[in-house]
Amino acid sequence: MRLRDLLVWCVCAVVCLALIWAAGSHLAPLTQLRVEAGMVMTEVALENAPPSLAFATVAMGAFRGLIVDILWMRADNLKEQGKFFDAKQLAEWITALQPRFASVWEFQAWNMAYNISVAIPASQPDQRWRWVKNGYELLRDKGIHYNPKAIELYREMGRIFQHKIGGISDDAQQYYKIQFAKEIGPLVGNMPSAFYEEASKLSLKWDDLVADPNVLGLLEAFHAADAEFAVDKSVIEKYFARLGEPKRFKPELGLVFDRYRETEAMRHFDSFARAYQLKEIWKMDVDLMRELNERLGPVDFEDPNRVIALNWLHPDAHAIYWAYKGLDLLATEEDREKTSGEVNTDRIIAHSLQNLFRYGQTRFFPSEVYPILPDGSRSEVPQMQTDLFLRPDLRMFDRYNQAALDILEKYKDDRGRFESLGNGHRNMLINAVFSFYQAGHTLQAERIYTELRERYPRPEFDMGLVPFCRKRFFEEMDSIGIPDAREQILFLLQNSCSLFAIGSDDEAYGRESMARQIYDHYMKEFGGEPERRLDLPSWKQCQFFAAEGFLNDRGYPSYLHRNFLARLGNERPELLEYFRKQGEKRERDKQGDQKGVGSPE
Repeated sequence: MRLRDLLVWCVCAVVCLALIWAAGSHLAPLTQLRVEAGMVMTEVALENAPPSLAFATVAMGAFRGLIVDILWMRADNLKEQGKFFDAKQLAEWITALQPRFASVWEFQAWNMAYNISVAIPASQPDQRWRWVKNGYELLRDKGIHYNPKAIELYREMGRIFQHKIGGISDDAQQYYKIQFAKEIGPLVGNMPSAFYEEASKLSLKWDDLVADPNVLGLLEAFHAADAEFAVDKSVIEKYFARLGEPKRFKPELGLVFDRYRETEAMRHFDSFARAYQLKEIWKMDVDLMRELNERLGPVDFEDPNRVIALNWLHPDAHAIYWAYKGLDLLATEEDREKTSGEVNTDRIIAHSLQNLFRYGQTRFFPSEVYPILPDGSRSEVPQMQTDLFLRPDLRMFDRYNQAALDILEKYKDDRGRFESLGNGHRNMLINAVFSFYQAGHTLQAERIYTELRERYPRPEFDMGLVPFCRKRFFEEMDSIGIPDAREQILFLLQNSCSLFAIGSDDEAYGRESMARQIYDHYMKEFGGEPERRLDLPSWKQCQFFAAEGFLNDRGYPSYLHRNFLARLGNERPELLEYFRKQGEKRERDKQGDQKGVGSPE
């Protein structure tokens, strides 16, 4: 009996070992299939984690989810206690343990961009900006990489660009906008829509680039002039470094740039370098940027078929990009329900298009500031810095309006969301009527006013265009904010330019006086704050920006532009001279070494 039991035991042991061996032989190919399917996060490691956490993770194996639950509850408690740095560390461990847990990436980015950034004094905007940048880079480079279909991550990206960088709630918001424009500017600053059309057709493989003998000859000429320019991918960073700081490199290199400046080889390499950096560093698809330019780019009043590129220096353009990217990926899923995450992402698109209408044109200019000293007093020695002024862009209205109507159609069967989105659209139509009227575009204002009355019939909309706009003016003066002040001042001055051009001097003077009253009222209430968060530029700079807007506005006939300049030269030569100097400086900034702070077409 004992012998038989022993034999049974031996046979079972052999069979067990054979089965284990058979299962093990299939482990490698199964693991490979999981890796190819993106189900294994081999890139994530518990760097800087305490030994106890690393040991528990390995030892508990399948119970790793229990550790994550405990860490998540702890991180949430720390957040509620205001211990954001400690919560950040725990969140990093959670992302290492479960990189497909999208919520923790969202929390991590939000915590850095919103909580940790504002824990730093506003007097250190560079440190604040570092944390805001860390937030969106974490989502862009890691969170979305591991969770490509998690719409909440795309929505959070859009929210950071739209609200944190593009909004005015943070004392350092202007610094954020300027730094963002400086970083993305070398790639997209002043680039016309033709660049995106051409770049979208390029192969972004290095071997395909150097297969062109003309481009290869250019790269070899770079290397011969300056050994820092190697004939490999590193030349791309050197190329942009040279565009920004030409004096850093050997003079011989400048001769090569001059020799190749208008050649097909230089144009091809330049387009490749920009598109390559957008893809590799910014994780942006140039083809989607081209599509958004065509779908949402400003409408040329004179030629509606002309495509103008979005202002990719503006944070709201990037908010739109990431929101669209998330929605496009989500749209591939069949039988899905429209979640709150989706409708909030649609709202980001609508609100960002509104923002591009209200302040979508970026204008950079030098200014003097008197820094706040450590003792709280203001320095008597001024410092020069770059300031930013955001101008309205009326060309964006039709793009916004069509997108808003598309979103309303999408949610027409959801009464609550449809009404909420409709309220936002109605308010935007009200603002647009007033903006076009203030700018002197009465026909467009009348067209939008008619749409407002037909789509949202209310007794207060039946008073006629002129009484409606007068009423709106006094309502806004009661609670004026920076966007309202900026719009009213610029549009009144722009209208003044058009009236001056046709000889209606009394009306032109009236519009200019009204703009000055708003300017003085606003600066008295909000101007001169230490952080300069809500400051407007000088009055003369406002006049220049308005005149520039008038001269670039194709909604006015060209003869009015000529009349304006002629009358200005005869009757207000000092103002014309100031405009000329400002224009020359703008042109130098635009056509210089492409340092990246400028505005697209």
